[in-house]
Amino acid sequence: MTHPTLLIIAHGSRDPRHAATVHALTERVRAERPGLRVETAFLEFNAPSVPRVLERLAAEGADEVVALPLLLTRAFHAKTDIPSVLREARARLPRLHVRQADVLGPSPLLNAALGRRLREAGVRPGDLPRTGLVLASAGSSDPEAIAVIAEIARELRHTGWCAVRPAFASALLPRTEDAVRALRAEGVDRVAVAPYVIAPGRLPDRIVAGAEAAGADVLADVLGPAPEMARLLLDRYDETRVTVGASLSA
Repeated sequence: MTHPTLLIIAHGSRDPRHAATVHALTERVRAERPGLRVETAFLEFNAPSVPRVLERLAAEGADEVVALPLLLTRAFHAKTDIPSVLREARARLPRLHVRQADVLGPSPLLNAALGRRLREAGVRPGDLPRTGLVLASAGSSDPEAIAVIAEIARELRHTGWCAVRPAFASALLPRTEDAVRALRAEGVDRVAVAPYVIAPGRLPDRIVAGAEAAGADVLADVLGPAPEMARLLLDRYDETRVTVGASLSA
């Protein structure tokens, strides 16, 4: 029995660093699961597109695909854009069984990847009691996505940081620089900024600019191809594959 193809769907960006980071993550997933066919597609700006990859898979005889949104929260792209693209593909390719996996967050593995990036940036366990953390996400107008970021910030407050504040690069406030300055105003000695984003691009650059403008002491890298990210993608794939198998055998 062949396993379904894993199709990782990224948003895409005009910034070449975005696609390079997505492909690096895809390569790590392949290395974690030799023998699994892993493809990458983009909603916009980059090639290949989702329809083109699905058409190619169907032409090559694939019959099952797990489409995994490379998204941290369930917002517009996960709820509307990707389902619409997949629905149109199913109509054109009726022999190809395509199942959409859940988004990546929230997950302890994402928190672990975040911690890895902060340690790589110089944060040590002994620093946490005097360090405030800004959890900086891209931002969304979707209430569900906002609630997830707020809950992650609450969880992180219980891991040793003296304070944790969420910040957003778009859609709502506070911005990264505002959150850093607010922590300073509260008397926090040291401030770290953790971008809760997967790949570089326009909005992540706003996070970086805000952290630098406000004089943050530590700026972590994007989550990117962290080992925890690869394991999380495979976890979401396995969860969906089991569901697919159960549906087909019912």
